[in-house]
This record gives sequence, C-alpha cells and structure tokens, in this order.
Amino acid sequence: MRLRSTLAGLLLLVSMPVAAQQDEPWHQGLLRGRDLTPFGFLRLDMRPAHSVTVPQDTSVLEATLGYQNTWALSQNVEDYLSSLPGRRRLGPSEIDAIRALPGEKYLVDMELGLLDLAFHRKLDAHWSAFVDVGLVWYGGGFLDGLIENWHEAFGFDRYGRPAVQRNDVLILYDLKGVQYTSQGISPRAGVLDPNLGLRYAFAERASPWNVVVEGAIKPPLAGRRDFLSNGHADVGAQATLQYVSGRHGTYASASLVYTESSVFGQASHRELIPAGILGYEFSWAARTNLVGQVSASRGTMDRNATDLKGLLANKYQYAVGVRHHFDRSAFTAAITENFRNVNNTPDFGFQFGWVFWL
Repeated sequence: MRLRSTLAGLLLLVSMPVAAQQDEPWHQGLLRGRDLTPFGFLRLDMRPAHSVTVPQDTSVLEATLGYQNTWALSQNVEDYLSSLPGRRRLGPSEIDAIRALPGEKYLVDMELGLLDLAFHRKLDAHWSAFVDVGLVWYGGGFLDGLIENWHEAFGFDRYGRPAVQRNDVLILYDLKGVQYTSQGISPRAGVLDPNLGLRYAFAERASPWNVVVEGAIKPPLAGRRDFLSNGHADVGAQATLQYVSGRHGTYASASLVYTESSVFGQASHRELIPAGILGYEFSWAARTNLVGQVSASRGTMDRNATDLKGLLANKYQYAVGVRHHFDRSAFTAAITENFRNVNNTPDFGFQFGWVFWL
C-alpha cells in the first residue's frame, strides 16, 4: 500500500502536461544517497554512479544529506510490546523482560542523519577519481509521530510502536554472537571512515549507451569504533549500464563489497555483499527531472550472528525524487522507504543533494 501510494503520486506528475523544453534534456543518473540501513551501515557503500559529462580537469563538489527513521524488532519483542498498556519510556524492568524472552531478540528505535561530502576530479575523457567522507548523527529525532499517524491513517501495522515513548533511542540486540544495549542520547555523532575510489567510463557520455566501472576502498581511520567504523579496510567494485535517449534515462547497477558483517561495529565476520539497483529518470520540464529507483542487496547479517529470518533476509528499498539543475549545479530531493522485509531497513527516510561543478 505504501509503495502504491507513493508511485501513484509519481505517475500523476509524469502524466501532467510537460512544460515547454527550454534546454536539451539533461540527466544526472541514479539518486546518489547511500544505504542508511543500521545493520551494515558502517561498511563501504558503493554509491550509485552518476551519468554527468564534464570536461577534463574539472573538479566537482558534492554534498548529500540523508536522514532516516528505524523501528526494527523481532517478532517476540513485538508481541511483548503489543501486550503493554499505554505508552512509556522503556526502563530497566521492561528491558530485563525483553532480554528474558525465549530465543534471539532485538529492538532498534532511533533516527540517523548523515552528511556525505565528496570531491570528484575528472582526470581525462574516461578516468575520474573521488573521495568522500561522512559525518553521522544518531538520536531520537522527530519522525515517530508522523510515521505512526501515517500508519494509522492508512491501516498499516504499527509493529508495537504505540507502547514506547516517541523520539527516543533504544538499541538492544541479544543474538547468537552479539549482545548490546544502549538507551538515551548516546551514541551521538562522529566522522565515518573515508571512501577513496576510481571511476572509468567506456564512453565520454551515454549516447545512448554507456558502461561505468568503479572501484573503491574504505580504510579505517582509527581501528574499530562503535557506531563509526567496523575497523577494517573494505573494498568494493561496481558496474553501471546507462541508457539515455531524449527525455528518458534508464540505469542498471550491480556492486560487490568485501566487508565485515556487523551491527554498528559489533563484529561478525568478513564476507562478500552483492547489491543491485534499477532506476529511471524522466526529463519532466525545463531543467527538472523525476527519478525513481528500486534497490536490493543481501542482508549484512549471517548465521554466525543470528538465525532470525528478519535479519537474514534480503533488503529491498525504493526511492523517488525530483532534481533541478542550473548551469553549474544541481539540487535533488528524494524520499526512500522499505518494502517486503520491513525489519532490516529504515522505515522511512529522505535525502537532499547538491552538486557544484568548479
């Protein structure tokens, strides 16, 4: 239902009369925000490749602000919360009761904000280099009430949310190989490990086809840091097929990252994580594009850490956004939401992006 209502709004926009095209259609490619899923958030994330053509020796600055709300819990925790009368801030007695539940259990109630700052340099007609670093904030946020009202208005399951205080932080997991509890305002904020990478485009521009290959490494700044670094040098590769014709852009991307599966840096073991994205970009009006995409990736938890299906399942998310560009810059606004498996991805998130060509 949530997916249908969001896509219906996008289709309505596309079906509206298209304003007169004052410029040749321009495409930037897939939405560039990274995956903000708490489970595996600290791994290297191959951000979707852009399709912009800039001259050799051009530098590009990019800033992406992403924000998400996560309410994820195991079935036994949901059943327990649903049995509680009224709303409360979970205290020691409730947390002890959750820990005493049979089997594995987890509850993640939090919001996460990420500011990604990136610098790109076009080396020649085909090669580019890039570096980006993220500034992250964790807290209780402000979206709980909005999401609960949305769920209630459309008859969605509220998954035990009404039993707890809104806009609070509680991270509790008691799995096979990992146990952790954090409540309140910590963790707060910090700097993530940087990502360094190279990009090779087989054609200077998509006319109409292009293939872009990227490789990246995430070196740890200061070893393992809870909620900031998994402590390992992750490496990854990504290939993107781009097709641009007139007002239409179609994209397909596949990536593979060698990383350590973990929950906010609580260790599991090293493994390969595949992911894929399908996206469509439509030049709707002069300098304004609409973008929609779906992504899928393997869950970053494995059976060494848990046997819970909700954490082992693949992750599925969709995003829709609008993009407007000027002569040397572009702005993007988008929303993202999970579907199918709702307990291993953010419940709701949004992103704003700005790109400036120097």
